[in-house]
Amino acid sequence: MKELEGRAGIITGGSSGIGLAMANALAEAGAAVYIISRSGKTKEGYEESIKGTEHIKGDISDFHAMEKICQELAARHGGHLDFLINNAGATFKCLAQDFPEEEFNRIINVNVACVFRMSQICYPFLKNSPYKGRIVNISSMSAHLGFSQVVPYCTSKAAVCGMTRGLAVEWAEDGICVNSIAPGWFHSKMLDDIMDEERGAKILGRMPMHKLGHAEDLGALARLLIGPNGSYITGQDYALDGGALAYGY
Repeated sequence: MKELEGRAGIITGGSSGIGLAMANALAEAGAAVYIISRSGKTKEGYEESIKGTEHIKGDISDFHAMEKICQELAARHGGHLDFLINNAGATFKCLAQDFPEEEFNRIINVNVACVFRMSQICYPFLKNSPYKGRIVNISSMSAHLGFSQVVPYCTSKAAVCGMTRGLAVEWAEDGICVNSIAPGWFHSKMLDDIMDEERGAKILGRMPMHKLGHAEDLGALARLLIGPNGSYITGQDYALDGGALAYGY
């Protein structure tokens, strides 16, 4: 029997990149994974979804629509869901002094408000999980380190870490574990598109392992946090970064 057999849950923003890789990893372990994204399908140029995943078109900022979708999905599984991965995110690159107000508001809405509202919406279904409900938020190295030209993104991801700890404490007695994962630099189509030799050397020099990670590692960590061996883990932010956050001089 696969370790996640019988479990069902949602991942937001899983049409490409690390979200899609995590969705496939969970499905490989036996979970039913519902991928909510604006496109409702795998983006062109990315690996296909595997059996056990289902793409659903939806805008996570439309809370009324999300309530309906989550209710319908929970109804398929006896009125409960077992996990929620808040992966969808937004960013914009601009110097802080010139940052457009509308972009700041968009980033905070997608990266913070929508994470909180999706957690609220899924709360009653996660509380009913026979396996102990799990929420995994995707934070970032930028929750812990300052990066130029993405200050609102850094702000939003720091907020995600604070939210993770707060929800973990408040919902512990409801049988829900809440954790976050802070990815470092991973092999991806997007990174390949923007990576040049100079940038690559700078990135690899920032971590003691001096190599990029693989999305499969993120999937393995998500499986641990969602699976049977993750029921005593809550309120933690896990840096999967090749040691970058630990690296001094």
